[in-house]
Amino acid sequence: MHSRALVLFSGGQDSTTCLALALSKYDHVETVAFDYGQRHHVELQARLQVLAHIKAQFPHWAGKMGEDHLLDLSVLGQVSETSLTRDMVFKMEESGLPNTFVPGRNLLFLTLAAALAYRRNLEVIVTGVCETDFSGYPDCRDDTMKAMQLALSLGMDKRYLIETPLMWIDKAQTWQLAHQLGGQALVDLIVEDTHTCYLGDRVHRHAWGYGCGQCPACELRARGFERFTALT
Repeated sequence: MHSRALVLFSGGQDSTTCLALALSKYDHVETVAFDYGQRHHVELQARLQVLAHIKAQFPHWAGKMGEDHLLDLSVLGQVSETSLTRDMVFKMEESGLPNTFVPGRNLLFLTLAAALAYRRNLEVIVTGVCETDFSGYPDCRDDTMKAMQLALSLGMDKRYLIETPLMWIDKAQTWQLAHQLGGQALVDLIVEDTHTCYLGDRVHRHAWGYGCGQCPACELRARGFERFTALT
């Protein structure tokens, strides 16, 4: 029976929902984030607010929250020529993928998370990747996650479970899941404290939270929130 988990926690809507789910399931939960030179570097500060507020507002989860880790992955920013690591306009590439796709990002995230989990004796790695309502990233696919789970388990001679609770749900359902896990208090926390905007905008406040309102991440989050509120 798994009891110890590591959540890939950027401080956004998806990873916060994944953290809440992990805290509802496991006895001990740690978090990890990566500094890869992202334009929306502000997420690394926002995530600390989210962690602090979860501990304060959900005391039944606070006792399960273990160490938080921040890993330097600046090499990824050095080799990436994308709109998440460079000052360029968001667009679709000839490959059919958006230029927000950072090649190898999730593969590196999971590899380093598994190495950390090995040292920390954590059995489950939780990540908020999604194949239902996403931007076409191949490293978010269910097949990719299954392949990584097998490769990491074999390569480290330790059986890992890569858990992807958002894989087959859309953004509206992600908001709904957060509501199921933590009620309106968690939804309000996600709106106010989490960060999604690719441009790092923490000035403009919308019903769904802070952001420019125009980048792909903001548009996806806004549409999901609108559908969620229409159903509640």
